[in-house]
Amino acid sequence: MRSMGTDAPAIAGNSKLRALIVDDEDSILQLVAMALRYDGWEVETAATAAAGLEKLHDFTPDVMVLDIMLPDFDGMQLLSRIRAEGSLVPVLFLTALDSVDDRINGLTAGGDDYMVKPFSLEELIARLRALVRRSQLLRDQHPDPLLRLGDLVLNEDSYEVERGGKPIELTTTEFELLRYLLRNPRRVLSKAQILDRVWSYDFTGKPSVVELYISYLRKKIDDGRPPMIHTVRGAGYMIKAAEKR
Repeated sequence: MRSMGTDAPAIAGNSKLRALIVDDEDSILQLVAMALRYDGWEVETAATAAAGLEKLHDFTPDVMVLDIMLPDFDGMQLLSRIRAEGSLVPVLFLTALDSVDDRINGLTAGGDDYMVKPFSLEELIARLRALVRRSQLLRDQHPDPLLRLGDLVLNEDSYEVERGGKPIELTTTEFELLRYLLRNPRRVLSKAQILDRVWSYDFTGKPSVVELYISYLRKKIDDGRPPMIHTVRGAGYMIKAAEKR
């Protein structure tokens, strides 16, 4: 299979784009996942609506491919739950339902695009790229000041942070560090990347300052709570929603 484009897709920070595929037909699931991974995407899959909803929370994809006919509850119901939670992740329906009414229902339910099986892999990937570009453009034009991950909320306008509804006081540097982590959930960020984004490019101090401020942040964000900030040995740091107990 040849690459679907000239460049691997990426978002700010040179991170891979993320796609979540929800389909109970294993051959379709594996085919689409393989094509996207070959094209440079990071991919997660689910075979049921319930598993898809859980993966959506944990994986925070940039776009979602969703079948309508699923074994537990259908894709329309899943999308309704996703939108009810406030998620604006772009969703492309990929389904065997090909009537005009089906297409209208899918788009009316909050879907962003609709493709019918059988389908072209190249067209699918092109449409997914277009959805991500459109979504990023809308976010840039109408940015949401709230960055949310699990029970942690950061307000970029008011510079307020809370976890589990309780306010957390941060210094300016701690706030910028947390903001950078939250803008890249479940992505490993190296010390060099963090220095470039949180401190100035001409910063002449030691990279150990990152370790120091990560420790400060952990004491305020994670102290007495399930941890969200994680060290990936030899690679950097990552923030993700705390595991449920």
